[in-house]
Amino acid sequence: MRLPYVLKMIEIDGSQGEGGGQVLRTALSLSLLTQEEVKIINIRAGRSKPGLRPQHLEAVEAAAAIGRARASGAHPDSTALTFRPAGIHPGGYQFDIGTAGATTLVLQTICLPLAMAGAKSSVTITGGTHVKWSPCYHYLELQWLPFMRRMGCQADLNMELAGYYPQGDGRMHATIYPGERIEPLELTERGQLKQIRGLSAISNLPRHIAKRQREQVLRRIGDRYYLSDIRLAELPSRFKGTLLLLLAEFEHSQVCYFSLGELGKPAERVADEAVDALEEFLSTDGAIDQYLADQVLLPLAFAHGPTRLRTSKITRHLITNAAVLRSFLPVQIDIQADLGEPGLVTIKP
Repeated sequence: MRLPYVLKMIEIDGSQGEGGGQVLRTALSLSLLTQEEVKIINIRAGRSKPGLRPQHLEAVEAAAAIGRARASGAHPDSTALTFRPAGIHPGGYQFDIGTAGATTLVLQTICLPLAMAGAKSSVTITGGTHVKWSPCYHYLELQWLPFMRRMGCQADLNMELAGYYPQGDGRMHATIYPGERIEPLELTERGQLKQIRGLSAISNLPRHIAKRQREQVLRRIGDRYYLSDIRLAELPSRFKGTLLLLLAEFEHSQVCYFSLGELGKPAERVADEAVDALEEFLSTDGAIDQYLADQVLLPLAFAHGPTRLRTSKITRHLITNAAVLRSFLPVQIDIQADLGEPGLVTIKP
């Protein structure tokens, strides 16, 4: 994929739509991919703590490193940022968020630009791998990465240490290989459910907690669906944490939902949250989960043909991402449904 080099300043209002860090991250990725300068104002203006937090700053620093960019306003609590990239530079990179901020979101900011950079890159990110309000490492590995590969973005992921809130200190690695073009997707029907598999994992906690999580899944859905395996695992970490993840595989697609443990939260409730989310999906005609729909929108805006996706829920993240994409690209994104409802998303680059 040839990157256009255009001298143009795009201005993005960071308070639009869902008004969180996603506006910033998508704008950074697009600035790198298009080589257009961007000014982002009102960053996270509606949040209880507006402006750039450590995880957002690390996304800026990561994008600036691979783009050799000038980033004005990149400091804690800043509500305005100007980002001026100078190419995309593959290589070896290490980033440390310094808190339990999501390593996965930093990786998603720079993955597509590095995949389009023409040579292999290796990235190590330290911080939170399993934290609230973010895709966990295993979601990326088991759900996001297979679809990225399907679109032509080849990468390998591995996790050295799990990092939980509030300490973080997890570590994940990514090897990103050069790609030539992005393939469109046609995911309007999921087909028959083939199996549900999953992961019940703990770190530095008694093994019976992982067993209780798995047993609750079996009680809830074991007599209604084919559960091929709910694997028990102990994830290496310096701190305590738990995870219950479910992956439902269909004829044409797959979906993934997970829940994380926390102090005072029973193992059964961790399992219930993941089961509830999966059952909500199964009650719709969606072909992909609402989180993936948001996360694949960016690469599909660069595909060489049109895409159609049927998502289980139209979210503010999806609508906001579409708006940011339209600010940078002459892309048509049609979302046929109301907020919170299942819907068809059509993308015409």
